[in-house]
Amino acid sequence: MRYEKDPIGKVELPEDALYGIHAYRSINNFIRSGEKINLRLIKAFFQVKKAAAETNFKCGLLEENKYQIIISAIDSLLEEVENNINEVAVTGSLSRESIYSKIIVDPFQGGAGTSLNMNVNEIIANTALKLMGKNCGEYEFIHPLDDVNMSQSTNDTYPTALKIAALVLLKELQDSFAFLQRSLQNKEEEFKNIVKLGRTQFQDAVPITLGQEFGAYAQAVSRDRWRLYNAEERLRSVNLGGTAVGNSVSAPRDFVLQVNSVLKNITGLPVAKSEDLIDSTQNLDVFVEVHGILKAGAVSIIKICNDLRFMSSGPYGGIGEIKLPPRQAGSSIMPGKVNPVILENAIQVSEMVKGNDVVISNLVGAGNLELNAFAPMIAHYFLNSLELLKRSHYNLA
Repeated sequence: MRYEKDPIGKVELPEDALYGIHAYRSINNFIRSGEKINLRLIKAFFQVKKAAAETNFKCGLLEENKYQIIISAIDSLLEEVENNINEVAVTGSLSRESIYSKIIVDPFQGGAGTSLNMNVNEIIANTALKLMGKNCGEYEFIHPLDDVNMSQSTNDTYPTALKIAALVLLKELQDSFAFLQRSLQNKEEEFKNIVKLGRTQFQDAVPITLGQEFGAYAQAVSRDRWRLYNAEERLRSVNLGGTAVGNSVSAPRDFVLQVNSVLKNITGLPVAKSEDLIDSTQNLDVFVEVHGILKAGAVSIIKICNDLRFMSSGPYGGIGEIKLPPRQAGSSIMPGKVNPVILENAIQVSEMVKGNDVVISNLVGAGNLELNAFAPMIAHYFLNSLELLKRSHYNLA
């Protein structure tokens, strides 16, 4: 065991634990929701820390030996979390030895994300110490705050990491929309000569082809893709370098001017320094705007799925115009019954996104003065919507 101290007191930690006293206090302060911090957000946080370390070194603020070992530590952690992301993509789950043995804080935390920032600082510092042959907690050699968190604050690193994670997932969501659009267009071509009865307000109207109906669905999805493409611009402006309230207190001018270019090179994303760091530190309305676009996409999916459910109703007592592929037994007492479970699943996912929109809107509006303390929950549900919609599109197509 080892002991670490902070202004509140001293705590006992496992000797080889890469987390430290701040992460330990967090998991004992807040409820255990059972949720995990999004892997993309964790990766983005490491990238932010790497950009800060490189910039601090270039500005002559961080000694070369510390810089080299911190970068090595971050690179090893980035490799680990990237492997975790790939593992989830392939298997849908994680092995027990994952980044979550180190990132132990809950997504739902008070303090505007300080717990996650501290947790990240601690595991980078302790990973660096182990690479040096030192013991975890020997912070006189590499310090989580003085070295790893140099020229930074939770209040600029957390929103920046969130936007990086969101940009990555937004691109993946665009790809899933494109996949769904192509699937609908294929059905448009396949069904172009099938004439059916058109309906308005559920009542008989005039003839239409089934292909035309699917073409309209494809157009709706195409609009959602275009909205997402335009939304990228809203997320490219980051407040890294603004520190606590956006006026860059404790961050040298050279650091503020250079760090976002370094971050751009590390991530490969078109991020740039916000024109007004104070504004982008305290106001998170961009997440309401972009999530509104996600909600619009979710609403399109609900409409499409409900149409298909209606047209497939029956097979004997309903419309029965289309037949959906059977996926699983639909009843425990009616043999042979099959339900539109894929459509129902997509509808539920889309309703979840609509619910997330309400939470995000309320929490963005709950920010006070120079900071929004509720960034962790905003981040969790924003990234959750991106992930859910992406998976739902591939499943639906």
